Amino acid sequence: MRRPALLTLLAATAAATLAFAVPSRAAEEAVVIPAPAVDAAPASGIQTAVVAGGCFWGVQGVFQHTAGVVNAVSGYAGGTKATADYQTVSGGRTGHAESVEIKYDPKKISYGKILQIYFSVVHDPTQLNRQGPDIGTQYRSAIFTTSDEQKKVADAYIAQLNGAKVFGKPIVTKVGALEAFYPAEAYHQDYLTLHPNQPYIAYNDLPKVENLKKLFADNYIEKPTLVNASKATN
Repeated sequence: MRRPALLTLLAATAAATLAFAVPSRAAEEAVVIPAPAVDAAPASGIQTAVVAGGCFWGVQGVFQHTAGVVNAVSGYAGGTKATADYQTVSGGRTGHAESVEIKYDPKKISYGKILQIYFSVVHDPTQLNRQGPDIGTQYRSAIFTTSDEQKKVADAYIAQLNGAKVFGKPIVTKVGALEAFYPAEAYHQDYLTLHPNQPYIAYNDLPKVENLKKLFADNYIEKPTLVNASKATN
């Protein structure tokens, strides 16, 4: 998204295209990949994963349809609190990436499975500082780890996928420790669910959810786990 100008344009376009049809292909195609050979050890209690893979609308949308995820919040990671706002991050000079904080139950889904979905259907990890139409470091592919074990799993998985050459090109995803995560503005939360007819969502993001359903049927849930619903029950 070239935003905020594009937001205004798309909002106007969407209002006139409520019958907008979802195309058969998205900006980034899904890739069938093997499960990670190295995964996190079984654990108790809610765990946290933070990933970045282009516009956070689609990343959040996919994980909100993933079983075992108890909350997925769009936000910013990689920069400072002072620059963690949409307009500033959109300039591409803050160090932030549009990211999603995923709270998940490790008894229902593993960290490795989250990464498999991330690499397979969420985005194209071979694109450097961009995803589809979105260009800039804020749209980079990145995994922000919250423990040494997460880093071990992520590094091993990237090496495994590169070794198998499943993408045809090297993975450019950066793995580094999470310093802090800052939730994005309220209007960015649950965006895919709230705006399914917007052309950007229909073309770039809804097909990702369909690919999740197709390739990870055992991990797919029809009703999304929304941020607003989570707040209402707390």
